[in-house]
Amino acid sequence: MSQVPAEIAADTSLPAHTRVLIVGSGPAGYTAAVYAARAMLKPVLIQGMQPGGQLTITTEVENWPGETEIQGPDLMVRMEAHARAMGARIFVDTVTRLDLQQRPFVAELDSGARITADAVILATGAQARWLGLPSEEKFKGFGVSACATCDGFFYRGREVVVVGGGNTAVEEALFLTNFASKVTLIHRRDSLRAEKILQERLFRNPKVSVLWDHELVEVAGTDGPLGVTGVRVRHVREGAEQVVPADGVFIAIGHAPASELVKDQLELHKGGYVKVEPGSTRTSIPGVFAAGDLTDHVYRQAVTSAGMGCMAALDAERWLAEHDMAGEPVPEAAEIPA
Repeated sequence: MSQVPAEIAADTSLPAHTRVLIVGSGPAGYTAAVYAARAMLKPVLIQGMQPGGQLTITTEVENWPGETEIQGPDLMVRMEAHARAMGARIFVDTVTRLDLQQRPFVAELDSGARITADAVILATGAQARWLGLPSEEKFKGFGVSACATCDGFFYRGREVVVVGGGNTAVEEALFLTNFASKVTLIHRRDSLRAEKILQERLFRNPKVSVLWDHELVEVAGTDGPLGVTGVRVRHVREGAEQVVPADGVFIAIGHAPASELVKDQLELHKGGYVKVEPGSTRTSIPGVFAAGDLTDHVYRQAVTSAGMGCMAALDAERWLAEHDMAGEPVPEAAEIPA
């Protein structure tokens, strides 16, 4: 993984107050920091437990505009450097408590520090749900993925498996047929949970086969170099095991938005994603904005997250320009239209 150069090492002196506090450091957070800094808002960004977000565990990225190919960790180092060069103050710490019920907003950090903010941009992202297998962890980024849109291109003419039975799994399997020679969908039940229209498309596709009533128990592969050769699966009732040859494994059992900080304060939907007003990044509390995978249960791409980070900074800038919040009570939370 790329190392952050010394000249962009994290700040050490956290201010007591900031106009804009950005929580999270993926493409959404860093882009928000660039725009907020250019607006002379002197934003403070708290990186969180995984500085750089999910891209730091990705290898080749081929769908970032302007880069034919770039390593995920390298891209995030460059985004951090860009935000810092614009004047953003970036701290290696984690927000453990965020109080959005008083003005200014209050964030308490894992280090014991405390900071207040006039506006908050949430960019804490979402994490793919994994099976929790040691072999799955071993081959992450080397044949095991949770994003067909990100990595499907690498499996042209090769065999892959997809694990799951909901909309995400079926959509990933269908997408992968654009590249792979064969797609095996592995599901632990005897029927899919996906929408009927998606199921019909899946069953009609000659490249797809479904292995019913099976669970993945191990990812098999080589050590030098690391690479996947297949998966070992087990029948959930009979216990019989078999090996399915595969060059790639896509885990598609859902995503978990990192909304724990605000789950009892902001309006959520779709299983925990922060709800924003259509066409904006405004949440149910004025002055609080959300961007990236934390709000996005549809696209979940680095480039769309970055775009939302830009939107959030612009929304925050305009909101701050319209409000002198000194001494004002927190407005009532609003219900966001569907």
